[in-house]
Amino acid sequence: MPHKIRVRDLYDTLRERLSLIWIAGEAGAGRSLVSTGTDASTGIIAGPLNYIHPNRVQIIGPAEETYIDSLPQPHRYQALQQLFAEQPALVMLVSGIIGPPELPAMADEAGVALMRSPLPDAQVLDNLQYYASLFLSEKTTLHGVFLEVLGMGVLLTGDPAVGKSELALDLITRGSRLVADDAPEFTRIAPDIVSGTCPPLLREFLEVRGLGILNIRAMFGDSSIKRQKYLRLIVHLKRMSADQISSMDRLSGTHANLDVLGVSIPHVTVPVAPGRNLSVLVESAVRNHLLRLKGYDATEVLIERQQQAILEQP
Repeated sequence: MPHKIRVRDLYDTLRERLSLIWIAGEAGAGRSLVSTGTDASTGIIAGPLNYIHPNRVQIIGPAEETYIDSLPQPHRYQALQQLFAEQPALVMLVSGIIGPPELPAMADEAGVALMRSPLPDAQVLDNLQYYASLFLSEKTTLHGVFLEVLGMGVLLTGDPAVGKSELALDLITRGSRLVADDAPEFTRIAPDIVSGTCPPLLREFLEVRGLGILNIRAMFGDSSIKRQKYLRLIVHLKRMSADQISSMDRLSGTHANLDVLGVSIPHVTVPVAPGRNLSVLVESAVRNHLLRLKGYDATEVLIERQQQAILEQP
């Protein structure tokens, strides 16, 4: 949940990427990055110094430093007091600036973390906003196996023991990559993008009935694992009898859309029955989806050919 994301979590995640130095305000390590008035779904937690609509992470760069330094001493001290009076989660100095000399002592007194990064403000803000969208946005867990198949994020779903893990193992031997088995976590990081990843405890592992737990990285190498992937297609495996399969729509198949965190994800049902090569069917479903994204629909092309053939009959 968003309220569990603390300043310490942000520091641990972005310390190396932003070359962060924790200057003062160690007591603020446990402050939440989301306040009661923050809409976490927007992913906006940071911004340049703002007294009217203060951000949870207040950024002070060269422009803000110049403004503060231009104030007469009484007004300067009052401006810094107002900064901490709003109780931000974090104050960050960027572009390597030193900042007002009073800042560390005031941060310690207010219990607000004060950090410094040598990177420019635009780069720092980009990283902070990406962090917010990834870790603070609404999440959901879907049961299935999440893979990268032919470069596309594909979630295999279906009833227990329908063969999801065996199919995933077969696809991995054919060049696909494992993202997560059993409980992939999905986060909406943009209005139309859902990103999936694996809980740390389950990374690299795949459970296959009869074989137990397999370490895919150890068996197939680093190239068989993908840390995260955008969810673009859901393939649902469903046991069907021969009669059920024969009653399916033979022209268009079973296509639908499934709502995942407010994003419509294409959903295709693949029948499971003896003698069907599921790996080939899943790869074909991905290739067919790629063609649909380009505007090509094989069903429409076939219907147009039939209509043209009828018109050409004498």
